[in-house]
Amino acid sequence: MKHRIRLRGLSDCIAGKLWESDSLIRAGRQANFEIVLDDNSVSRRHAEVRSTDQGWQLTDLNSTNGTFINGVRLLPAVGPRPLKNNDVIHFGKVALAVEALEHEISPAEQTEEGLKVEASTHSSWEDAVAGVALDRNRSPRPGEQLLALLRAGHHLVHIEQEEELLHSILNDAVGVLDAQRGAIVMAEGAKNELKLRALATSKRFPAPGRFNYSKNLAQKAFNGSESILYSSLQADPELAAAQSIADGGMGSVLCVLLRTPRRKLGILHLDRNHWQKAFNADDLHLADAMAAHVSAGIECAQLMKKQRELFLNSITILAQAVELRDPYTGGHTMRVTNYSMLLGEKLGLSAKDMNLIRTGTPLHDIGKIGIDDAILRKPGRLTDPEFEIMKSHTVKGATILATEPDLAPLIPIVRSHHERWDGQGYPDGLRGESISPLARIVAVADAFDAMTSNRPYRQGMAPEIAFAEVEKQSNKQFDPQCATAFLEIRDKIVEDMQGRRVTPLTVDTI
Repeated sequence: MKHRIRLRGLSDCIAGKLWESDSLIRAGRQANFEIVLDDNSVSRRHAEVRSTDQGWQLTDLNSTNGTFINGVRLLPAVGPRPLKNNDVIHFGKVALAVEALEHEISPAEQTEEGLKVEASTHSSWEDAVAGVALDRNRSPRPGEQLLALLRAGHHLVHIEQEEELLHSILNDAVGVLDAQRGAIVMAEGAKNELKLRALATSKRFPAPGRFNYSKNLAQKAFNGSESILYSSLQADPELAAAQSIADGGMGSVLCVLLRTPRRKLGILHLDRNHWQKAFNADDLHLADAMAAHVSAGIECAQLMKKQRELFLNSITILAQAVELRDPYTGGHTMRVTNYSMLLGEKLGLSAKDMNLIRTGTPLHDIGKIGIDDAILRKPGRLTDPEFEIMKSHTVKGATILATEPDLAPLIPIVRSHHERWDGQGYPDGLRGESISPLARIVAVADAFDAMTSNRPYRQGMAPEIAFAEVEKQSNKQFDPQCATAFLEIRDKIVEDMQGRRVTPLTVDTI
């Protein structure tokens, strides 16, 4: 069994000082103690931290002013108390923190559930990150390992989409650790239930069976907040007989905790088959260092995803508020957004442009918020002067978005969705390729919805008539490429009109 602990001083008199041991740390004013504290609140023989078969434990040595863990006083009569990472210890008035706590179990030992655990690590996030450069023996990592860890960091800089990030990390982990298969399960919801988010298999070792990871082992590692090595699953008959392990041909398994200093994120699960060399403690520490290294990026990607969702919800609410002023265009924004997303998908737009469509189209009529109700809500046809005022919603909308620099990429959609391919549109009379490509897409979707929607002064066209009008206006009102693509997805458009698509398509990046 191997234990190691590191304590860091918190109080002013010892701030930043470190004490490490693999067996015993004593604290007090006595000169031969490992932690000598020259403070009147500390007894000569105050307390000790000792490595035991059950882990690291703190014992008060009948001190005068007491020993505390996280504000709770230890009673000498009760005996020692176990320690865990980030515990705050007070010897009298002097405070220290458990900065790193490592607990590795020898192959002969078993957990209380009977599962044979060859090694585990409770190392802090900071300690695990330090493992990026140094292995568990504090020696520099081999070049290929260090390169793999640096490559994992490269993903964090260049990939913002969570799903893509998880798959990139997992593929690297499978390759570097020579696993036959890997899975990432993430804690989700109020109950932190582990959900499968990414899978990868080795090209060298095709993974058998329908099970991609062991739910029980992953849950055990997550609940215990530790990274665990099972190097010989066959040594435990009960474990070897588990359906996921037997069907998946798993010979040894690593369950590595994905975590940041703020919270647990999930588990990186890697396995090797019976013919491969079993994972060892060095593999565990490499995987643990990789997990700590990439977890901050995963957490950041999750936060960005939540921000995107909040942003999109805010846009939707704003667009709906504008629609409420016009009783004749209910649902227009949603339909135009759906049609534009389908058309953008057909045209093969990049993920970036698809997101601009997704976020910009709901705002295409935002300028109507500045149009007088007498015009906006008029039940009959607009007069020419009234129509000129209505046309100003494009410029008004662009002006609104211009107040926020981050919304600048959306302005071409808002300002130019009424421009025409032949140059007869408004507000700028742009022609052909000089019109924003995204605005050309929204122009087709917007016009189609206008043609097929009812108005007080006319009935909406049947879809087939509106499609014929789109074809007729190709190379006149509409970009011919956009018009042709729109006609090619008419079945999807009709399906959307019939209500089988009730919400716009979604994209994960902005």
